[in-house]
Amino acid sequence: MSLFNFWKKEENLFDENTTIEETRFVVLDTETTGFDYDNDRILCIGALILQNGIINVQESFEVYLEQEHYDKSTAQIHGILKDLLVKRPTELEALQQFLEFLGDSIIIAHHAIFDVTMINRALLRNGLPELKNHRLDTAYLYKKTLIQSHLFERKDHYTLDDLADKFDISKKDRHTALGDAYITAIAFLKIVKKLKEKKATNLNQLFKPL
Repeated sequence: MSLFNFWKKEENLFDENTTIEETRFVVLDTETTGFDYDNDRILCIGALILQNGIINVQESFEVYLEQEHYDKSTAQIHGILKDLLVKRPTELEALQQFLEFLGDSIIIAHHAIFDVTMINRALLRNGLPELKNHRLDTAYLYKKTLIQSHLFERKDHYTLDDLADKFDISKKDRHTALGDAYITAIAFLKIVKKLKEKKATNLNQLFKPL
């Protein structure tokens, strides 16, 4: 698929009334050299397909990017070393691979604004348009599962660790892009289940504000 055809396809936005089960989601996470959108870079993109309540691990996506920018302090968190013996495509090549995998799917990520913005900045650096995919944030969706009461104080910020602990999800591969994407995918399924227990929930309702 050419990039032109990809972006042409993206103009046909999905119908939000489609059921959650039949929708193709791509759950993603990025590991980066830091949190500065302008100066930091993506080290790795990890992504999984989620459809019909199934996480398709066999068709997972993981790419380590060629690096010129490196930060030793963040390497202690993500464990990605500068001389890691993995074939690394250029940023442009990695983005092209990711776009092919993503297609017109809905993006799911934890604190999605960070991952999507980092990818968008990389796209712009390489002369490509920003992502047009609709996106869902598990940190935001989790708040919809909480009881609304003056006796219960919601936190402003729920980490992926918070959700893993709440839903008893293993954190064995935490702080790897693919590992965090897997935790996020399981958390999303747990969140949808809880929302459906409260009331009938469809895809359109997932996008409604709190």
